[in-house]
Amino acid sequence: MSKVLKSFLKNEDGAALLEYTVLLGILLVTVIASISSVGSWIDTKWSKMVTDLGKP
Repeated sequence: MSKVLKSFLKNEDGAALLEYTVLLGILLVTVIASISSVGSWIDTKWSKMVTDLGKP
């Protein structure tokens, strides 16, 4: 039993998986925030263009 416990404590695969999962989460949040920001910028530009084209 102690041999299995020592082997489990020395195994770092779980820690690496957790690190990659956290990194993936951070990347996902960054990508979503970037897409949202670009979408807002495009919406503002589009609205301004529509308003300017409607002026006589």
